Amino acid sequence: MQAERIKFLLEQIELDPEDPFNLYALAIEYKDSQQDKAIQYFEKLLKEFPDYLPTYYHAAALFFETNQIREAEKTYLWGIKLAEKLQKEKALKELKSAYQMFLDEKDE
Repeated sequence: MQAERIKFLLEQIELDPEDPFNLYALAIEYKDSQQDKAIQYFEKLLKEFPDYLPTYYHAAALFFETNQIREAEKTYLWGIKLAEKLQKEKALKELKSAYQMFLDEKDE
């Protein structure tokens, strides 16, 4: 099933490379099974689509999970700044909460 979703998403990216959602969905598909690929897609999103807010929460969490502490912190802070700029209150609250948990866990 996952292989079919990945194949579909890769086809969608080829058809519409300017749609960040397909890259995001692909990164999410890889997040639990192939973290290196997920990180590649999250990094591509952060570079090519820096205003795509959904990326920040999951990318930062994965950076932390893979012990990329500086990258995780930077990504959380960029996401918070973007959510403030876009006035996305729900996303801002979620990112701030996740960032606080990150700070608590990082210092353990």
